[in-house]
Amino acid sequence: MVSSTPCDWNQRCSPFARHRVREANGRGLPHEPDSLFRAPCRRRAAALRARFERLFKRRTGYVMLDRLLARLHRRKHELLRVLDRPEIPLHTNGSENDIRTCVIKRKISGGAVSDAGRQARDVLLGLMKTCMKLDVAFFRYLGDRLGIPTQEPIPPLPHLIRQAAQA
Repeated sequence: MVSSTPCDWNQRCSPFARHRVREANGRGLPHEPDSLFRAPCRRRAAALRARFERLFKRRTGYVMLDRLLARLHRRKHELLRVLDRPEIPLHTNGSENDIRTCVIKRKISGGAVSDAGRQARDVLLGLMKTCMKLDVAFFRYLGDRLGIPTQEPIPPLPHLIRQAAQA
């Protein structure tokens, strides 16, 4: 959660975390959101790739750990894609937030009585999330699809998604 004021942030963070952030900002490390989405220079990217090789080609003598390191090394291109595409998020919070509504609804209601009910719930929640991401009022969209007159017609979601992707 992003705090609205520096005071809120100071109250929620531990003294150690505040010290580390102030120390980092004092050394001139990037602290503006825009700087987080810049691609690393070629030299820095090459150094990170070399470090990845050193870490994940290492043999420890522990079978399970060596297997894990080998599996991660096989996924090198996927894991280091962010060096070429800095706009890729380093976390899955967006995906986790997308399913959160479904999980909460399932826990509260104890699940659906039938498969048809579960599918209907999942479809409507999916539509609601998609509308929310596209800044379209869900009930206006639903009313438009059901033929209930609104101010102006709303284009189909695939059209809106293509428009958002091109923007």
